[in-house]
Amino acid sequence: MPAQLNLVFCGTPAFAVPTLSKLVEAGHLVHLVVTQPDRPSGRGLTAAASPVKQRATELGIPITQPEKIKANEQFRAVLESLSPDAIIVVGYGRIIPRWMIDLPRFGNINLHGSLLPKYRGAAPIQWAIARGETTTGVTTMQIDEGLDTGPVLECASLPIEPQDTAETLAPRLAAIGAELMISTLSKLADHTLRPTPQDHAHATVAPILRKDDGLIDFQRSATDIFNRLRGFQPWPGAYTTFRGKSLHIRAAVPVTRTLPPGELFQEGVHLYAGCGEHALELLELQPEGKRRIPVREFISGYRPRPGEQLGDPAGRVEGAAS
Repeated sequence: MPAQLNLVFCGTPAFAVPTLSKLVEAGHLVHLVVTQPDRPSGRGLTAAASPVKQRATELGIPITQPEKIKANEQFRAVLESLSPDAIIVVGYGRIIPRWMIDLPRFGNINLHGSLLPKYRGAAPIQWAIARGETTTGVTTMQIDEGLDTGPVLECASLPIEPQDTAETLAPRLAAIGAELMISTLSKLADHTLRPTPQDHAHATVAPILRKDDGLIDFQRSATDIFNRLRGFQPWPGAYTTFRGKSLHIRAAVPVTRTLPPGELFQEGVHLYAGCGEHALELLELQPEGKRRIPVREFISGYRPRPGEQLGDPAGRVEGAAS
């Protein structure tokens, strides 16, 4: 029977939930869950518990939600009293301080949503898709004081399907990551796993997403824009302007048509937007303040004119009356 370890779990998003569940299922003793404080959410901005807090509540595990951890003596005393064998960290959202790294005998074990050293940072799943990768994966690593720079323990690969978005890929990565964490802990307990230093020369970064990352640059190729659209779901999405108002492109596919960048071309019930290379066929759009609509409905309601531009703040057409 695998060794039963005393653990503390630090995590916040839905990506972390399968690992927490799998740790309990595998018979490990999770004595405490550390997660972010409840944050305002939704239109009413009511305080909402994180997915990890919700799952920990269902499992009956004690929960703490400190605002700060580095110089939090009360929090430190609680963790020291638990004497964990390992602290498991999955999308917690805080920098782990030195005292916490040094506390458990197996250290702090992180599950990261990429094949390190590629895509270090806060948004590895999103950037892997946005940059056109066809394979990604998950990595377990020992946390050090750098940003995802610690020694690698184990990794597992997963293909990125052509129509994958960050929303469809993340649950699959979370599932294989949960299994990988169980494997890693078993091998650490058996002393059959040796950490491998990362090759920092091959590191790439996956910085936290900003709203501006979703702004479409039609000078990019259609494939590049398509990949960014898939990667940046659900936020910041992929958006532009049309007739001076925001327009989100919710679904599109690259095609081999040639049009000037940003220029619209209608052909029956089909609508195309030119890119730096080839074009996008627009499938589903969301005008500012409106619901998502299929392109047929957009054409019927807005009747885009020949030569009309996306990304032009006034929606001007060359030669049209102002």
